[in-house]
Amino acid sequence: MSLADKITMLMARPGGENAQKDDIPWWMRYAGRGLGTVGSFIAIILGLLNCTGIIFLNVGCLIAGIWQMLAGFLVIVCEAPCCCFFIDYVQVLSDKVESRPYWNKAALYMGLALPPFFLCFFALSTWFGSGLIFATGIIYGMMALGKKGSRDDMAAMAAGGTTPPGAPMAAPQDHTVTLMEDPDVWRPN
Repeated sequence: MSLADKITMLMARPGGENAQKDDIPWWMRYAGRGLGTVGSFIAIILGLLNCTGIIFLNVGCLIAGIWQMLAGFLVIVCEAPCCCFFIDYVQVLSDKVESRPYWNKAALYMGLALPPFFLCFFALSTWFGSGLIFATGIIYGMMALGKKGSRDDMAAMAAGGTTPPGAPMAAPQDHTVTLMEDPDVWRPN
């Protein structure tokens, strides 16, 4: 058993993960979880800093700071429920979010990170705090795409001559089809 397998076994969540998530590298799962946890703490602190914009009568930055703190709290509830064990039903919410596909988490985190940019665009604390939540969404989006193909599969697809192993077979082409019926049939010499 490799070190990565041992770490994965030690750090596994109590509910386990579904089979769809098995093809993701272990380091990417922990990068998403780590960036989400650390980034949400930073987003909460910088959101509080954004709220001081009310001193200069900048209501947009106040609302952006509040939004950023709430987004950071929601991300930390989903990524590290052990940080909020004093709140009832946090584990239930975390398990529900964890059972969803990766693209759902990516869309949620990116959607939560965008409004502060529109409300308080020129504040550095908005860019850094909400940017970390957005980066977590990007990592989960990359995880939703899955592993890339092997070198042989990619070379076969680039050559266009054969289909890679495991890909569905293409239907035989009808060479009597004209350009007007199917423009994909036409090939320049």
